[in-house]
Amino acid sequence: MLRFLGWLFTVGFMLFLGAAAGLAYVIWDVSKDLPDYKQLAQYEPPVMTRIHAADGSLLAEYAEERRLFVPANQMPRQLINAFISAEDKTFFTHGGLDWMGIASAAVRYVQVKTSGRGQIVGASTITQQVAKNFLLTNERSLQRKLREALLVQRIEQAFSKDQILELYLNEIFLGLNSYGVAAASLNYFGKSLDQLSLEEIAYLAALPKGPNNYHPFRQRERAIERRNWVLTQMFENGYITEEEMKTAQAKPLEVTPRPFGAQLFAAESFAEEVRRELIEMYGKDKLDKGGLSVRTTLDPKLQIYARQALARGLIEFDRKRGYRGPIAKVELAGDWGPLLKSRKVPADVAPWRIAVVLEVTETEARIGLQPKLKPDGSQVEERETAIIPLEFLAWARAYEDGSKRGPEIKTPADVLAVGDVIYAAPSKENGKYHLVQMPDVEGALVAMDPHTGRVLSLVGGFSYGRSQFNRAVQALRQPGSSFKPIVYAAALDNGYSPASVVMDAPIEFNMPNGEVWKPKNYQNKFFGPSTLRRGIEQSRNVMTVRLADELGMVKVADLAQRLGIYDKLPMQLAMALGAGETTLLKMVTAYAMMDNGGKKIEPTLIDRVQDRYGRTIFRHDARDCTACTAEAYRPDLPEPELLDIREQVMSPYTAYQVTSMMEGVVARGTGKRVQVVGKPVAGKTGTSNEEKDA
Repeated sequence: MLRFLGWLFTVGFMLFLGAAAGLAYVIWDVSKDLPDYKQLAQYEPPVMTRIHAADGSLLAEYAEERRLFVPANQMPRQLINAFISAEDKTFFTHGGLDWMGIASAAVRYVQVKTSGRGQIVGASTITQQVAKNFLLTNERSLQRKLREALLVQRIEQAFSKDQILELYLNEIFLGLNSYGVAAASLNYFGKSLDQLSLEEIAYLAALPKGPNNYHPFRQRERAIERRNWVLTQMFENGYITEEEMKTAQAKPLEVTPRPFGAQLFAAESFAEEVRRELIEMYGKDKLDKGGLSVRTTLDPKLQIYARQALARGLIEFDRKRGYRGPIAKVELAGDWGPLLKSRKVPADVAPWRIAVVLEVTETEARIGLQPKLKPDGSQVEERETAIIPLEFLAWARAYEDGSKRGPEIKTPADVLAVGDVIYAAPSKENGKYHLVQMPDVEGALVAMDPHTGRVLSLVGGFSYGRSQFNRAVQALRQPGSSFKPIVYAAALDNGYSPASVVMDAPIEFNMPNGEVWKPKNYQNKFFGPSTLRRGIEQSRNVMTVRLADELGMVKVADLAQRLGIYDKLPMQLAMALGAGETTLLKMVTAYAMMDNGGKKIEPTLIDRVQDRYGRTIFRHDARDCTACTAEAYRPDLPEPELLDIREQVMSPYTAYQVTSMMEGVVARGTGKRVQVVGKPVAGKTGTSNEEKDA
């Protein structure tokens, strides 16, 4: 018996040694190519780029993963408690692996497999999730689990619990394209972390298991149930009182998803142009992941004024040419709500709405308004109707080519018919709407600080939602007569004065193709000898061509290129009348240089760019100010002097004179209507052939 027991012991010992050797080999084999856990110390997650207006308000966000990095010591303690309660109750006591949790999960696994009922639960700790999310894949295999177990031991030895939590809470995906708790707080509730209530904190802690399973709209009941479970866990772990738990559980789930992209009203075209510039400067990868903080030149109040001014002007111009008819016609039968479902109204033309004409009487038209959308994207069930009275249709005479319009409107039936799909805008009178239409004409507006080149407002068209083409910077158009000040400035630079006389009389030029070009004035008249001042005020074409011919187009082209209007202007006399194509932004920049005394400026939409650490990596104001630094400052020092070393592209005397001449354009010439602003204004009108551009 003793020999038999000895034999058993020997065999058992040999098997143990073999198993230990085998396990050691497996561990060695698994660990030889483990990822370097030390790279977690240099963790730089993809962080969203945020773009701000000049006053600091948020203009837009761009990201591949919507994430804001927040250090653990800046997170509310209750938020950490909620995630600990939901994901890893023993986080602060275990060494990376929760052996009790693993045993419990194993027992549960056996129960589920034998009974065929219930759900398998995991036993992953927060440290394991960090190892998997940062260093491993989601592959389900024994080898991956072994690698994970080895890594968590090393991570727990190298990092504090707060550091591990910081990695976890800034990396996890929480739905709505939110990565990390700070981004989720903003995207779900529009709040920073320190503003969250207890029930909101609990909902965020409910999401790591599966954001789609607890979607605030599509899975609302499950979301509330999971949130309340988290609150119960927080109570059982001693983080909140029973009263706090019950109060929070009784509250509804109120989620208001935050829009992504442009945030300020009417600033979409400005934000998009900034985005293009940032991609050109740093690349798309840096924009989407680099966490840049961009301060732009945009003045939000001026931007709204600019958008309103352009939109009103285009609508007024369009209305004077009549009504072009409904968007579409539909057959009314039963519920008219679904007939309007597929039609979209650009968000930036709110409060305009799509409507269908339900009834037309002698005095008014009754319309059905497109049902509004719920947060989940479905339409509300209630049907909303309104009326358009006859007086709100008076403008809608039939559209005809040319300057004529159809007969006056006597009844709504002259304009509308049942089944017409139209745009309608609410009036100040409750329940009454105006008939409106999208303008058929387009435009753009740029407002710039002439001394710095900072673009204070920029509007690229009537509606960014209708067309993303930015007419302020992308549209190459003919400036027409607004180019004439450059011709006159070139003349002033070359010995002419505002009082110099040029003949306004017929002139002919033989073209290379054998044809004869005879420039004409807009009025088809000639006015004889006239001063340069009078010529620019009345926008005389023949005078301008004669002047350019006497000067030589080389001098005109040289000045136009120094002002940045053209890269290379063709040496043709027609260019003196603005026949070359350029952009609105370039024209505004050239005018700004005439305003600031002829100093060169670079137009900019960006004041400053900082990286994710707050270091300035771009600044538009390139003036040297060594004495401005805090280290060099003393209270007794005089204010630092900033040297203006900008290039002088035009004589300051010429700039003054041509500005004075353009004041005459507004006071006595073609721009007289601009006097309504009640301020000193200098400018120049410009209209191309057949009034294609104005």
